[in-house]
Amino acid sequence: MRRNLIASLLLLSLPALSSFAPAATEGTCPTGPVTQAALAEKPESPVATTIQWLSIEEAAEKMKQEPRKLVIDVYTDWCGWCKKMDKETFTDPKVVALVNEHYYAVKLDAEGKKPITLNGHTFEFKPEYKAHELAVALLNGQMSFPTTVYLDEKMNMLTPVPGYLDAAKFSQVLRYFGENHHKAMSWQEFEQKK
Repeated sequence: MRRNLIASLLLLSLPALSSFAPAATEGTCPTGPVTQAALAEKPESPVATTIQWLSIEEAAEKMKQEPRKLVIDVYTDWCGWCKKMDKETFTDPKVVALVNEHYYAVKLDAEGKKPITLNGHTFEFKPEYKAHELAVALLNGQMSFPTTVYLDEKMNMLTPVPGYLDAAKFSQVLRYFGENHHKAMSWQEFEQKK
């Protein structure tokens, strides 16, 4: 029941990346003539250098327009391994590209005090748990940090993955779910294919 509630509440999305191309007309420039053919060529989209993190609320709004899988980093401020993932794993260019291409990325402070309201339900910090209700629900009560939670496009739980992952292993998990390999083979089969 709680999984279904979470799945229905986490309507997340990532802002669409767009490239900027100024309007131009036929003429000349210092390097030679500007032709309509040259103007029709679109510049390559800039490569993102950071993961486009969203809050749960921002993601819920964007998810309505373009459903994607979700990757949720559940962390705490005191967690050394969480900081190591932030510094080393989440800044790796391959990780950044995979996350931004296939997922909406959310950071969730498991001990955050701010209430989060999704679809009329408010999740709050619970002193008796020393944790936020949403984190408890996403981690199925198994409070381990960091934990990366994967949800499909319909907000169904794919899996929580507890613990630190280096960039290589994290990229592998991102590909497994992001490229839909999980629909055709087990994780063990996918690992053996690499």
